[in-house]
Amino acid sequence: MLDYAAFPQQRQSLIRQELQEKGRVVCATLAEQLGVSEHTVRRDLQELAREGICKKVYGGAVSVLASQGDLLARTEKNGAEKARLGLACSRLVKPQSVIFIDAGSTNLTFARALPPEMALTVVTHSPIIAVELMKLPRCETIVIGGRLHTATGGSLGITAFSQIRDIRFDQLFLGGCALDSEEGLTGFDYEDVEFKKALTGRSDEIIVAMTREKIPGVARYTVVACEALTQLVVEADLPADTLAAFREKNIALVHP
Repeated sequence: MLDYAAFPQQRQSLIRQELQEKGRVVCATLAEQLGVSEHTVRRDLQELAREGICKKVYGGAVSVLASQGDLLARTEKNGAEKARLGLACSRLVKPQSVIFIDAGSTNLTFARALPPEMALTVVTHSPIIAVELMKLPRCETIVIGGRLHTATGGSLGITAFSQIRDIRFDQLFLGGCALDSEEGLTGFDYEDVEFKKALTGRSDEIIVAMTREKIPGVARYTVVACEALTQLVVEADLPADTLAAFREKNIALVHP
């Protein structure tokens, strides 16, 4: 059996693997697994954090996710899972309501799944989502303008901020780059995150649909804490401890 106490590179390699597979690690568990002290594990996590592999949190660390590229690239990834989540989101929409659909590939599948017979008003800053909404005969669509941000596929800037200032949303279908029960919903782009924050302050319900590779994980900027989320749409076969951690935050879990 390998003596992990004597081989820090092998020890850190195993921790990397745990982070990739589980998204979150606990110091006490790693110390027992590796046969080293928790102090040694914390030093390893500090080194991995410097490399940008993880972010240290109380009692352990959570994986730092890499950017998934621009919107067009993301639409081709995990298509079946996103379609299931999008359909589940469509079932949460209330007739005659005013909702905001945030930019994102999962929310694009949600727009495509909205029932054509439902009367509602949808506000979005995503041109590609707006095109899908044009196919719904009873949907009034309001498009938020501004500078188009290639990575997210949504309009940003002072114009977008000013246009949402006087609108109240019954439901906000919010996108994000990563989600963790303790670190909340996070994103990679500062301006995009600030726009999302402004949306949360204008919405009665905040709903997030998240694919499994983004949970648990963190990106650079915090959008909102988990406690602020109303409902989380995720696959039912995520690890039981991951789902339990979200339930402890009083989030209603919705499964496709």
